[in-house]
Amino acid sequence: MDASLFASVPGDSTQPNDRAIEISVVVPIYNEVESLPHLIEAIASVMQANPHTYEIICVDDGSQDGSAQWLKQTARERQDLKVIILRRNYGQTPAMAAGFNYARGRVIVTMDGDLQNDPADIPLLVNKLAEDYDLVSGWRKHRQDDRLTRLLPSKIANWIIGRVTGVRLHDYGCSLKAYRCELVADMKLYGELHRFLPALAFIEGARIAELPVRHHARKFGYSKYGLGRTLRVVMDLLTIAFMKKFLTRPMHVFGVFGIISIALGTAIGLHLTFIKLVFNQSIGDRPLLLLALLLLLAGVQLFCFGLLAELLMRTYHESQNRPIYRVREVIGGCASESE
Repeated sequence: MDASLFASVPGDSTQPNDRAIEISVVVPIYNEVESLPHLIEAIASVMQANPHTYEIICVDDGSQDGSAQWLKQTARERQDLKVIILRRNYGQTPAMAAGFNYARGRVIVTMDGDLQNDPADIPLLVNKLAEDYDLVSGWRKHRQDDRLTRLLPSKIANWIIGRVTGVRLHDYGCSLKAYRCELVADMKLYGELHRFLPALAFIEGARIAELPVRHHARKFGYSKYGLGRTLRVVMDLLTIAFMKKFLTRPMHVFGVFGIISIALGTAIGLHLTFIKLVFNQSIGDRPLLLLALLLLLAGVQLFCFGLLAELLMRTYHESQNRPIYRVREVIGGCASESE
């Protein structure tokens, strides 16, 4: 294991007690009361067999089956368990974001709470992460789910996401992933973006690897996912595609379309003017006149949208002192500052 994986992050302001945690296991929970006792014991058993200090963070996302009560009671009995209870059901992305915010480990591992992910794969992901990667994503190579309603849509979605984002993975939907904490600190989650974490990491300049992991059939409860989420996935995919290419330069997309629209409107307008002046023909009742006006107005609006987006992006980055680049490491030079 590369010792630098658990080294302090430059500029980190965590307290000395927080640095003792090396691996945080984050598990979003929603109505999994039957799975929880087996899950916590399985994670603890695996982590205790390894030399690294750890914590288990369970985020209850508005469960109504007694999961929150069980977690509260167990957290009082176990020192390795931290429980975050959300006020209502927000969804997996906010639950995962809450887990990230409360995690103290240098490495953060995420997994589902339904026992389909195998905690025994956690050391494999962490070891792979130590090979100079920032994110290691699990690949459910032998997935134990229904072929028609789960496997086929998943394969199609993975192919489309890979083509659109440029991050080619076999399994975007696998929750079992390992991250370096500095990468998680740079990623902000909104909407349903937990499915696109590798793409968000790629935008931040992360090195990504994929590792086959085990996958078990669900023993308790029922799946919370279905084909109804397809439209939300498509919307988030469009968001990611835009962020990947134009996050820091939105004028490049709005401005280009605006200029094209203005150019087409101007060309049609000149054509109609030529017809009016040279041939003295009426143009007031021609559809081309309306099209020219619409193109000119749309072009001006798109151009203005581009300017507004540029101002918003500048405000976003400058107000948070957020650079438009990410530094992996600095080598050489003077390491200390004068006091």
